[in-house]
Amino acid sequence: MTSHAECPGAGTVVKRPYSGRHIPYSSGVARISTLLVLVGLLVLAGCSSRPAIEPEPRVVRVDVPVQVPCRVKAPAVPAWAADGLRKEDSLEVKVRALLAERRQRIGYERLLVVAVGSCQ
Repeated sequence: MTSHAECPGAGTVVKRPYSGRHIPYSSGVARISTLLVLVGLLVLAGCSSRPAIEPEPRVVRVDVPVQVPCRVKAPAVPAWAADGLRKEDSLEVKVRALLAERRQRIGYERLLVVAVGSCQ
């Protein structure tokens, strides 16, 4: 360790003239004011930049299926040919009535299929 005698100028305080750069505030006030100045400069710098170019609005068509209630009238039930048969009718009459009713049912089922298909 060196003593003060070995270092010239040791222990002496050199005062410089006031240059106007240093403001004699307490250290807390100086830090806060410096921080406020920096924040202000950052805010001003952010305001001076050019705004981002926004994309042009355009219309986009999107096809979305929407449920619609089915409003198709159900086909009328026909008068079946075999409904008027009696026990006493001959076998030939019964067979002809059953064959006619079969054709009626096939036609009625086709109408039902068309009605249900129009709702889908």
